[in-house]
Amino acid sequence: MEIGDEELGEIYEFAVQLGKDAGRLLMDGAKSRFGDTGSGQQAFVEKESSVDIVTKTDEGEFKMLKSANGKEKALTYILIISRFVGEETYSKGVSRDYLIDPDSPTWCIDPLDGTVNYTHLFPMFCVSIGFVVGGKPVIGVINAPFLQQLFSACRGRGAWLNEAQRLPLVRNPIPPMPENAPKQCIFAFEWGKDRRDRPDGNLHRKVESFVNMAAEIGGRGGKGGMVHGMRSLGSATMDLAYTAMGAFDLWWEGGCWEWDVAAGIAILQEAGGLVTTAHPPEDPSTAVIEDVKLGGRLYLAIRPAGPSGTESGRETQERAVREVWKRVKGLDYARPGIE
Repeated sequence: MEIGDEELGEIYEFAVQLGKDAGRLLMDGAKSRFGDTGSGQQAFVEKESSVDIVTKTDEGEFKMLKSANGKEKALTYILIISRFVGEETYSKGVSRDYLIDPDSPTWCIDPLDGTVNYTHLFPMFCVSIGFVVGGKPVIGVINAPFLQQLFSACRGRGAWLNEAQRLPLVRNPIPPMPENAPKQCIFAFEWGKDRRDRPDGNLHRKVESFVNMAAEIGGRGGKGGMVHGMRSLGSATMDLAYTAMGAFDLWWEGGCWEWDVAAGIAILQEAGGLVTTAHPPEDPSTAVIEDVKLGGRLYLAIRPAGPSGTESGRETQERAVREVWKRVKGLDYARPGIE
């Protein structure tokens, strides 16, 4: 189904306001625990592991967002035929098939990304609202209320911080990726929820990849990347937002879901970033660099980049992709519905 620019603009305005309202709800929950009279520890329930949790705030936010999906009179005609997919759509033990139909515009929402952060009052938590058309994220709204940061984008309208500052932040000019990337890059990643201590399991493969990226040039059998720094925010959504901002150069991750990344991908791509698969191909030097599959669970993001003296911005991004692929291990996060 095609959606015109005018209709898309109305949906964008609706999503931004919804993100603001949801952010206030998150902060109300956080502030209720502040001070001498606060309610204390955030209640939560474990899902698949002790780091995979859901709070009452998650569930309340999801209900509020889904309810709002049907209440906006000006958008009823479009929202009635839109689907709604979010983390709370799935329950523990249910097969997580990929549910986004390219023929149906779909809201793809995480009411609280960074749930562990939220329970510890670490500020890197947010609401993530994505709108997907033709299988591609075209609207993204990320509200990190503790940080007072609202990231938003709509196809063809640019990507923004707090509705006033265009992304990426450095724009005159937008710098190319470093000539010797991943050296001189900030590399972002997440440990993920798969903590099984298995030789050659996802946790071990991630650790080996992290060490490769951090090690000195020439180390690790030639795989040392000597990145400037490594960052883990505890929120895939915030990782993508900070990559769109230009604060992170590279983000490599496996194991998250489409509701974790839909909004962030929309914002990063509208800012000029690149998102492809985290899985290293057989020959990283020659493999075609394709746009990531939204539900593929394997993501490699590169910040917006301008041209260098010898390369276009896209060429500097693709060079960085190939250098990351050479240093990381393949991860196993297969799922039904995704080839």
